[in-house]
Amino acid sequence: MTTYELILSRRTIRKFQQEPVPQELLERCANAARVAPSGANLQPLEYIVVNDPEQCQQVFPHTAWAGYLDDGTPQPGEQPTAYVFILTNTEIRANAPQDVGIAAENIVLVALDEGVGGCMIGSLDRDALRQMLEVPSQCEISLAIALGYPAEQPMMEEMTSDSIKYYLDEDGTLRVPKRALADVLHWNGY
Repeated sequence: MTTYELILSRRTIRKFQQEPVPQELLERCANAARVAPSGANLQPLEYIVVNDPEQCQQVFPHTAWAGYLDDGTPQPGEQPTAYVFILTNTEIRANAPQDVGIAAENIVLVALDEGVGGCMIGSLDRDALRQMLEVPSQCEISLAIALGYPAEQPMMEEMTSDSIKYYLDEDGTLRVPKRALADVLHWNGY
């Protein structure tokens, strides 16, 4: 599969098999994030990987899932088997959202290349997670990425209305509308 095909196939996964993600893959994900471009090459990001099953269970209640779905939260037996937390060291740079986004996509694409799905989660109980993960005061929890082998196959579709809301179809398949390329691509100016 080409990189372009991998990117087109990437969908957010919110239901996971309970097979552990290999530690070597998690390390490659963190390394891919580490070498991502960084504004002024300041490299303010640090990472906490959680893959202990008991600790994953402790993290889960401090995450929020699938705001457009009534039942979008993974149920027992569908929860992530690993997390990567992206931290911003504010002593290096106070705010680095572009760095976080680039690093996060690197993590998700490296995982997907080996059959592991991911969900980027910004809706977090950061205070509880800071205490649980012993995050030092100079670091902010910028994003969490839940990882695991997919137990669902969300489908992308072209938007046919103005709604950007993902939904479950009559078969229970998650459908994710995307704006058409012709609606968002402009050549040589708007």
